[in-house]
Amino acid sequence: MKENGFLKWLSGSTRSVYWHDSAIRCEQLEGFSNGAAGMTTNPFLVNATLRGDTAFWRNRLDHLPKGLQGDVKVEELVRCVTGFYAEQMLPIRRMGIPGKGYVCAQVNPNRTGDAEYMFEQAKRIASWATNVVVKLPATAAGIEVYEECVALGHNVAATVSFTVPQVLAVGEARERGKRRAAKNGTTPGLGIAVMMVGRLDDYLRDVAHDSRARAGEQDIVNAGTACMKRAYGLFNERGYDTFLMPAGCRGVNHVIDLAGAKVIMSIAPKIAKMLMDVNQFEERIDVPVDPDVIDRLMDMNEFRKAYEVDGMKPADFITFGSSNRTTTQFIECGWNPLADFDYGAGELL
Repeated sequence: MKENGFLKWLSGSTRSVYWHDSAIRCEQLEGFSNGAAGMTTNPFLVNATLRGDTAFWRNRLDHLPKGLQGDVKVEELVRCVTGFYAEQMLPIRRMGIPGKGYVCAQVNPNRTGDAEYMFEQAKRIASWATNVVVKLPATAAGIEVYEECVALGHNVAATVSFTVPQVLAVGEARERGKRRAAKNGTTPGLGIAVMMVGRLDDYLRDVAHDSRARAGEQDIVNAGTACMKRAYGLFNERGYDTFLMPAGCRGVNHVIDLAGAKVIMSIAPKIAKMLMDVNQFEERIDVPVDPDVIDRLMDMNEFRKAYEVDGMKPADFITFGSSNRTTTQFIECGWNPLADFDYGAGELL
């Protein structure tokens, strides 16, 4: 395993918790050798590991019931992968350190507006293991289910989330859920609000080109970071105990500029590899983004939606550009291909 000095510093000497963002076993082992203490999956990552590392999963897949179809089949395949990693995480979880020893499993991205469907699926996923975190979309319906899961004591994360209004709505939902849990004598589980910082940058880059905005590339690559720093300050002011999770990073800047924050950082192998060349061990969460950069970004209405506290209402979350792009990827490159995956012996040879 290659030693990654930055990740070992980040995970060992700062308040930041490092989670590995991949379901491929060899990548997971390397991440954990460098300080990862949890991991996230999604339909895309589950599909990638089952198709790209089929020999590793052969034994577990052979124990699945034959003839499964559709969403039932996909859910069992997701359970196959996340269940294995949940077992691997248990020794870390038993140490009782907040944010450590968990693995995520995501609900069906085809149903991001269906609260009733997602709630029933969330309860099933939560039953798989005590250290599984149910990933719900940060849509109006998803946040409604998030609150219900908190009230029941489940571990829960809101994903497909890119903006300050979304994570604030998640933080508020957890507070409501905690109050309900307390009335019932229930202890809330882990709560996470994801912000896909790099995916926001990707979307705004296209918006900037299309609208011929003043914002240039050096402004765009700071957009997600600016939103995360604003959200982090607001979470601290309001006393939310929900962990923010920077995710969907596109470069080392997304990790370096948030280093030291009390967050869970989801870091993919590609970004981890880039960080091996970083020798700047400095906590930068309190270093503000240049106001001139934010001023240029604010020319774009889509950035204002993402940055301002009241930039969007919950009903708008499902239609935000980044939400559509990401949901489509999870469907077309994850959930739907898993429905077509032949987990019998023929495909595994």
